Amino acid sequence: MNTSTTQPLSNDGCQDNEISAQTIREQVDRALTAATNNDGVIPIVTAGDPVLRTTTARFDGQIDDSTLLELLTAMRTTMLAAPGVGLAAPQVGISLRLAVCEDPGTTSAEHAAARERTPLPFTALINPTYQPATDQLVAFYEGCLSIPGYQAVVARPRTVTLTAHDHQGATITKDITGWAGRIIAHETDHLDGILYLDKAEMRSLATHEQVARWWNQPTTQQAAAALGFELPAPPAL
Repeated sequence: MNTSTTQPLSNDGCQDNEISAQTIREQVDRALTAATNNDGVIPIVTAGDPVLRTTTARFDGQIDDSTLLELLTAMRTTMLAAPGVGLAAPQVGISLRLAVCEDPGTTSAEHAAARERTPLPFTALINPTYQPATDQLVAFYEGCLSIPGYQAVVARPRTVTLTAHDHQGATITKDITGWAGRIIAHETDHLDGILYLDKAEMRSLATHEQVARWWNQPTTQQAAAALGFELPAPPAL
């Protein structure tokens, strides 16, 4: 990430496709070789590449622990260099259910409050899935490192329930509210071949420059009114 409410927004079954372990290892080898030749940074795949529309394979030992750690480190380096706050394995050409996230937060107290954006420490996610933990939707501009130059408004659950493992194999199961939950949902969607534009209000689509010029308010109300799209209803009191 560059920065129906009763159904899972990501494949809760986390079903395997038929990508072979050999194919995964070849993809990982290519990515790590590219990183070695580019100061640790892997080239980011952009929209139109079939890997971004492929449901990833669950991680199940296709690569050994040391290679997994090397890959997660390279993904983090790539994410921070972009810069971004999340990166999924398909974005570096790997059809494996892995993602990394890290968000320093925002310097604007007003934006942080409106978006419930607090710093998210580095998090590696192995075989993540998420489900809405609330019916309440919130809508903000998002971008994606695989769709450079553009942003659009996406309505997502205010709180999501994440299930995953970390790089040490520990189980993660927790509710995540606010901007961190948005990052988690965005990256996990990548693992099911879903891009944020699939869920976006397309009338909100804007270049980074136009978002900075016109729509850099803490909320998206002004953009919705001017560009002609609807926002989720506020929660009933």
